[in-house]
Amino acid sequence: MDEEYDVIVLGTGLTECILSGIMSVNGKKVLHMDRNPYYGGESSSITPLEELYKRFGISDSPPESMGRGRDWNVDLIPKFLMANGQLVKMLLYTEVTRYLDFKVVEGSFVYKGGKIYKVPSTETEALASNLMGMFEKRRFRKFLVFVANFDENDPKTFEGVDPKLTTMGEVYKKFDLGQDVVDFTGHALALYRTDDYLEQPCLETINRIKLYSESLARYGKSPYLYPLYGLGELPQGFARLSAIYGGTYMLNKPVDEIVMEGGHVVGVKSEGEVARCKQLICDPSYIAERVQKVGQVIRVICVLSHPIKNTNDANSCQIIIPQNQVNRKSDIYVCMISYAHNVAAQGKYVAIVSTTVETADPEVEIEPALELLEPIDQKFVAISDMYEPTDDGTESQIFASRSYDATTHFETTCNDIKDIYKRMTGSDFDFENMKRKQNDVFGEDEQ
Repeated sequence: MDEEYDVIVLGTGLTECILSGIMSVNGKKVLHMDRNPYYGGESSSITPLEELYKRFGISDSPPESMGRGRDWNVDLIPKFLMANGQLVKMLLYTEVTRYLDFKVVEGSFVYKGGKIYKVPSTETEALASNLMGMFEKRRFRKFLVFVANFDENDPKTFEGVDPKLTTMGEVYKKFDLGQDVVDFTGHALALYRTDDYLEQPCLETINRIKLYSESLARYGKSPYLYPLYGLGELPQGFARLSAIYGGTYMLNKPVDEIVMEGGHVVGVKSEGEVARCKQLICDPSYIAERVQKVGQVIRVICVLSHPIKNTNDANSCQIIIPQNQVNRKSDIYVCMISYAHNVAAQGKYVAIVSTTVETADPEVEIEPALELLEPIDQKFVAISDMYEPTDDGTESQIFASRSYDATTHFETTCNDIKDIYKRMTGSDFDFENMKRKQNDVFGEDEQ
């Protein structure tokens, strides 16, 4: 371990594993350590089921009705992949897809007045949806056509909208869309967690709706994908990529101290040895003094023996409860997967409810979501602090990732990865940098 590295990475969460993979592909010498004996950190999948019970301090062992413990892989942080989003692009460019299998999530739903409805995202679905009245449908259809044709480089498609000046609220007014339609467009299509975006220039929202519909167009049922055997497979896939390109991995390795000289990092001390480095990447748990708490997320893992009502018996789905519907500032999300994804025993479903905490009683906040899931066989409640770095790392060369937020997709995580990459290298993140070198066969140069 007493060696010199370009980059040391602490923690094997998804953000850290993707960055160590990219750095290794780019020829950097990387050492990757984790104090835990397993991959994934906060974003791991827990198996067997007995381990999940232990982790949440439940003294009973799982009842026999739960099936075999080793059939379970339960994510601690629920997220789906947008089919056309940045993480899928990262997986394709690095060819990490060869280590993983994905299934399309069967449906995306939105909550209105105590009931759930399928999210209409194509013109045909919009016209058939029960969410809106007849005239509203026509206006919404016009809006979708406008978004689909919108091209920020072609002013002819603007229809009087200035992408950098017109706010999204003004665009909704232009198409005369009512509050319910605005709710599901902003929260179930553009996937905003709050309503702050209404005051912002409309370009980002239009691009988010385009991402949703382009992702939907790839596979048809929903815009989301999910890996078989759980999200814990993702960090492991990128860790394999890093290892192929010479990255060194050490699990179960305590970090005693981050060694500094003259205000910047020079190494990491573990079990009496020091590995030297020029730059350090880590999750917030390794550098408590360099991060600040910015809020909390509540996540409740619910084991069910039935699909969720009114979802056409889907074996996987997402439900978004827009904040306006339940008098909150931020949305409540439900991600549901099941035995069909090799994450639960036969006939079992795992629904994970999550939201940003707003009151002193977070469990009451998520009740509207839990009501949709009844009856629930077993609940596991986690309330996690969210952290972000207090500085950009340019002076210390210590680059901390942000905690995973309450969103149900990986777009915000990918933005963090691109941001850290830019601060570390001084150049904009380019997906091309992630491509494996042409003559690499599983990382071995052809002789």
